[in-house]
Order: sequence, then C-alpha cells, then structure tokens
Amino acid sequence: MAKTILEFEKPIIELENKIEEMRKFEGTLDISDEIKKLEEKVLLLKKNIYDNLTRWQKVQLARHPERPYTLDYIYMMTQDFIELHGDRYFSDDHAIVGGFAKLDEYKIMMIGHQKGRDTKSNLYRNFGMANPEGYRKALRLMKLAEKFNKPVITLLDTPGAYPGLEAEQRGQAEAIARNLIAMCALKVPIIVVIVGEGASGGAIGIGIGDRVLMFENSWYSVISPESCSSILWRSWDYKEQAAEALKLTAPDLLEQGIVDRIIPEPLGGAHRDHILMAAILKDTLKQELAQLVKTKPDKLIQNRYEKFGKMGKFIE
Repeated sequence: MAKTILEFEKPIIELENKIEEMRKFEGTLDISDEIKKLEEKVLLLKKNIYDNLTRWQKVQLARHPERPYTLDYIYMMTQDFIELHGDRYFSDDHAIVGGFAKLDEYKIMMIGHQKGRDTKSNLYRNFGMANPEGYRKALRLMKLAEKFNKPVITLLDTPGAYPGLEAEQRGQAEAIARNLIAMCALKVPIIVVIVGEGASGGAIGIGIGDRVLMFENSWYSVISPESCSSILWRSWDYKEQAAEALKLTAPDLLEQGIVDRIIPEPLGGAHRDHILMAAILKDTLKQELAQLVKTKPDKLIQNRYEKFGKMGKFIE
C-alpha cells in the first residue's frame, strides 16, 4: 500500500527523504554532523506542526489509512483473543468485531469497529459502517461479558452507521437505541475509547461507558464536518469551517465533559508507530481497569446514569 502523505505533512516528509538520501553517502563522506542537524530540524518541525493542528487537520489524521484499527490493537495488546461472530438474528457483520481476550492479568471482552486496508477489505468491512446486526452482535457480546462478570472495552472508529435502505428496514435506529439502554444498565465496567473517527449514532451505539477516553488525534461528533457543511452551506467546500464550529477534537470534548481523558499519540500520529501506540493504550486501559473493577455493580450503574445525565444541561 502506497504511503499516504497529508498536505501539512509534506515539509516533514521532504526533510526525512533528504536525510535518507544523505545516509547513502554516510560511509564515504563525513556528513554525520549535517545529518544530525537535519534530524533536529525535523523534530522541531514536527513539534511545531503537530502541536498547532487545526480541527480539520486532526480529522484528516483520524482518518489516516495507516492508523491502527481495532484488530491491530487487539493482537498487539492482548493474548488468547477468541473472536465471536453473529447476532443470532440475521448475520455476522464484519464492520464490528469482538471477543474475549486477556489484557495481562485482566480477562476482558473487546468490541470495536473495523475498517479495511484496501478496496477488497474495505468492501468486506463495509468501510467500518455497521448494519443493525453489528450492533446486535455487540449487544450479545456485552451480555455475555456480563454473564461471566468480565469488563467490556469498546474501540470506536467509524464514519457512521450504515445508512442503506436494507439497514433501515432491519431496524438500524432500534438496534442502536437498544444498545444505549442496555449499556446504561450493564453490571460490569465499560471503557470506551475513540481511536479514530467517532461519528454520530454509529459511534454512540457502542459508546456508553463508565470511562470515555479519546485519542489525541481523533474526533467525536453528532455529524461529520462534510455533512455539516453540506447541510448549512449546501456544499462540502466549508468542511474546515464546520470542523471549527463543531468543536469535535479531544481537547474540546474534554473541556465540555463529554470525555474523561485524552490518550497521547506518538509524535505525528498513531500511524507513525503502531507498537508504541498500542503500548500507550494498553497501559492506559490497565490504569482505568484497576479502578473500575473495585467498584460494585450498583455503583457503576448509578455513576454511569449520573455521568450521562449531566450532559446537555445549559443555563440561559
């Protein structure tokens, strides 16, 4: 797969390519000092660019095709993963995956959206857009986790629930609504992590939790910037303004009380270092689990209701 370079990353890539070219001559010419200076310049440039990203640029990073997806994190972080299939009503939705796994000393249920890496796998995964059977499968797995008293971890990364006619005929809205009700009352700890895109009902369908965490370069909103632009301006050309108005980045949502914690990414984004990103996520999840597993089920449910009940209040 060809490397994807975003527009704001081009100055960094140009310098990195120059360093690679210079390394070819390192054995014949004494240019180590020049290379070191360029490396320092690249690091400074990266910090300057990535510390000052616009909201739209963060949306672009969240969609980067080389970012790790749910199954990547599962295989890098956990042991003994057993994927479970099917909703026991209609079919198995490949846009949502899940199963039991071990996160070191914790036995957990992991569920998440799954995108593809190329055209064939994206068609197989429906570009990470789940049908009703995907949400019903997720609910079945959460109920199974509750039965065996295992914490649930969900990873959100979807451009939205599938909006096709067949999905609506099979009860897309009802499936998502049923999940919201069930997750509010689930008697085991739930940790939600927005690892990429968190769009609308497609994300919230597995997004109710005791702790809601968000990657540094992810976004979470009721609508995508492009769709917002098309509604307000009748054109996608104003997507950058829409992203600014929606305030959909991690710092925005932490300030609003929608998420509880921001998970830092490697410099340049999660796609730059999959292994390091998985290690950061694993450490964060273990910290959160250590606190949540000590909480009694009734208290978990009470805290969950209070947490989400506070959202949406305003004073005129």
